[in-house]
Amino acid sequence: MTTPPRRHRGAAALAAIATACGLITAAGTTSAAAATATATCPSPQFTRDFFPTTSFSQAPVRTDCDIAVDENWGTGAPAAGLPSDNFGVRWSLDRDFGSGGPFTLTATGQDGIRVYLDGALHIDLWKNVAADQTQTVNVTIPPGTHKLRVYTVNWSGAADVKFGYVPRTSAAEDKVKPLAPTGVTSVLDNTTAQVKVAWAANREMDLGVYRVYRRLAGTTAWTAVRTTKATSFAEPPPEGAGRTYQYQVRAFDLAGNASAATAGQPVTTSNAAVPGVPRATAADTGISLTWPASPGATGYLVKRIGDPTVRKTTATSFKDTAAPRSVVSEYQVSAVDSAGRASRYSTPVTARRPVAAPHEVTAKPAGKYVDLTWKVRPATDGAYEGFTVYRSTTLPVNTQTAEVFCGGRTSKKLPDGRIQWACQDNGTAADTKYHYAVKGWGVEQHAGNTSVPSNTATVTTGSRDQTPPPAVTGLTARATAYGIVLKWNANPAADLQRYEVYAGTPMGQDCSAGVTAYLGTADTSYLLETLPDGEKLCFFVDAVDTTGNSSFQWTGDASVANATELDLTPSVATPENGPVTLEATRTTSGTGAELSWNKVTDAIGYLVYRWNPTTKAYEKLTPQPITGTAYTDSAPPTGTTHFYRVTASYPDGKESAPGGTYVILPPAHP
Repeated sequence: MTTPPRRHRGAAALAAIATACGLITAAGTTSAAAATATATCPSPQFTRDFFPTTSFSQAPVRTDCDIAVDENWGTGAPAAGLPSDNFGVRWSLDRDFGSGGPFTLTATGQDGIRVYLDGALHIDLWKNVAADQTQTVNVTIPPGTHKLRVYTVNWSGAADVKFGYVPRTSAAEDKVKPLAPTGVTSVLDNTTAQVKVAWAANREMDLGVYRVYRRLAGTTAWTAVRTTKATSFAEPPPEGAGRTYQYQVRAFDLAGNASAATAGQPVTTSNAAVPGVPRATAADTGISLTWPASPGATGYLVKRIGDPTVRKTTATSFKDTAAPRSVVSEYQVSAVDSAGRASRYSTPVTARRPVAAPHEVTAKPAGKYVDLTWKVRPATDGAYEGFTVYRSTTLPVNTQTAEVFCGGRTSKKLPDGRIQWACQDNGTAADTKYHYAVKGWGVEQHAGNTSVPSNTATVTTGSRDQTPPPAVTGLTARATAYGIVLKWNANPAADLQRYEVYAGTPMGQDCSAGVTAYLGTADTSYLLETLPDGEKLCFFVDAVDTTGNSSFQWTGDASVANATELDLTPSVATPENGPVTLEATRTTSGTGAELSWNKVTDAIGYLVYRWNPTTKAYEKLTPQPITGTAYTDSAPPTGTTHFYRVTASYPDGKESAPGGTYVILPPAHP
């Protein structure tokens, strides 16, 4: 509810209102002219009536439900059709207090407040005041349903009201026992093999817990089996076939008083014996369970822990074809007698269904080598830790000892959610027919979590090609503000597959120190994005054909190009011990920088800076501290490297030491 601005009362508004102080009768009722409330509010909600005068003699202009008496109307009207001064509001509640007991009533507000319990006035603050007034009283409420009425009036100025009633729960004050729970039922749930006890919620406001007791019929000793705040309880059937047990419930209040016990509710256990420990066997098609027959059983219940579905069978075996893959599944079995009563569940047993076999395995010749692919469905096939490739020249493929190394393994996600894997078998001979199969394995590979073999893929390799492409020529290296741009002449080899770019540090005439290979490319240019800090670099490019022949690997020679990076490093150094750890990436469009950093203790915000090479200074991108831990520099110049700083701003106006990083923004066409 919106609270209008409050206003102070003037001296004239505090004039005596002796006649107004007697408008409510001792019984807490309105005059005969007052309208009957039209809202039906479920207890313990209040029925709230709004009156256009302080006399409560007219019909209410509005009636609604309110979960609590807690309002601050300020100097405004509390509802449409009411004035901002000289109005009244009444809250009415008929509530079942259960066994009753000691309570505290508290009212606070301005102006007048009166509280009635069963027509008796208990709180009387019927005065026009300029500040909140409060009264607290202790009462003892008898058992059963009682009427609470709260009246408030506002003569002038601001208006607010708050009323509450709470039980007093100390053992010294509360000696009243709660009522015994009602509606107690107990059944043997023959679907879940659980004894279920339920009861209606007690009506006491100071209820603490319920306690459920059990005893074997024909005995006198009750055993407490559960303490709970819920109104239900479930447990496995007690030991012993064909026995009858009684269940009863007591309520305890917050002072520790206990109710009388409910009448015992009987449950008879199954005549079928609890099944022996099942045996679980995992296979690709599911998990199979078997167990010894139980005396007195006409059927069985099988459950997988965590799965709400309970399977029924008359056999002493069951196969769970829906068991999830690559995870441990736990099972229990219950025996059902001729009356449909279920026994306790057996000791649990576990098994792990293996991951599914890779599918759609393909094998294609790549000269004398073989390119392999296969697919898996993570959503249903399980969690894979790896794959094993098998190869043979005869069928069937030996998937026990014919494992081969398949290098350059890569993966990609397909639009339908599957994962496609690929690798190349470089251990093959030319002009030879090979057969391949793939197995997947999950966690604990050697504990039965290896898949069955995939489909078989057959391929015949091509003829031996021992002629490498000619060496790459025309290599140039150009230093830019965003990295080194490499270009070279197209290689004339007809079977060329890719170029491989290598970068290192010059050592005399060689390019051999710290050489790093970059991913192969089919283009005749390559941009090496590197921090422009003046480092000397060397480069060479290798040509590789479809058979895997490499000009550099065959000859050991390559044309080397040297380049010295531009040095754009800011002349203002960034300290390394600041509290801000800054990270940066390019935006999706590639034309901006996305910055993020950690939250700094006691900081009220953060300031973002970017280095200006013209002014030789870090300049603010955020004139005022921002409260988040991320910032997007959406339109800085491209074709260069930008250096950023972020500092934490503190309540005293000081800034922390900065954290720094950089972002390389190449032009659209390097």
